[in-house]
Amino acid sequence: MIKDKVAIITGASSGIGYATALALSKAGAKVAIGARRTERLEDLENKIKENNGEVYSQKLDVTKREECESFVKNVLEKWGSVDILVNNAGLMPLSFVKNLKIDEWDQMIDVNIKGVLYCTGAVVSHMLEKKSGHIVNISSVAGRIVFPAGSVYCATKHAITAFSEGLREELSVRKNIRVTCIEPGVVATELTNTITDESLQSFVEGAKKMEALQADDIANAILYAVESPNHVNVNEILIRPTTQER
Repeated sequence: MIKDKVAIITGASSGIGYATALALSKAGAKVAIGARRTERLEDLENKIKENNGEVYSQKLDVTKREECESFVKNVLEKWGSVDILVNNAGLMPLSFVKNLKIDEWDQMIDVNIKGVLYCTGAVVSHMLEKKSGHIVNISSVAGRIVFPAGSVYCATKHAITAFSEGLREELSVRKNIRVTCIEPGVVATELTNTITDESLQSFVEGAKKMEALQADDIANAILYAVESPNHVNVNEILIRPTTQER
């Protein structure tokens, strides 16, 4: 059970992060929500409070190490613990390598990889000290397969899948810190909104026509992992829409 545990969720302003914050709060957790879009955070904060949940929100850009450290420090000062970290913030501006959208490559590396490293680094000393905790990393089906126009995005998600397994081997057996890697297929979120490569328009339209997963489906998978008994370490959950082939 996660009642009264403290959970940090990054990228909480929409999609999977938003749904996860609501789900964990309804299960009794105290939730700390971070994102760049503070007006969306305020909306989420109000919803949680309406349901009598405990919430703390802070503007968070995961590409800035000092903001990640400040966020965790403030949560610890408020509640004295961090029990669960959900590294959710991510971007997916797919493009063909030949189109040289190098700024977008940098952005994906900064958010999808460095952001996860910075937030994990900010909580790990505390979790080691109390010899308990749960780190949930949102990877993707793209952390297992590679597809054209996804070369850089897939590389970032392969990195998160590998990092999650490395964390598990370092921390779970020795320090009682569980690690879960969630690998969603197509989810109906804002993720495709960052795609600027016009040659991918048909891909985007096709994804919108599919009966995609909902953010709540992923939130429920995360809830299953974090609510599992302490002797159960749910290492990976790969979850696709029924109609998604790859």
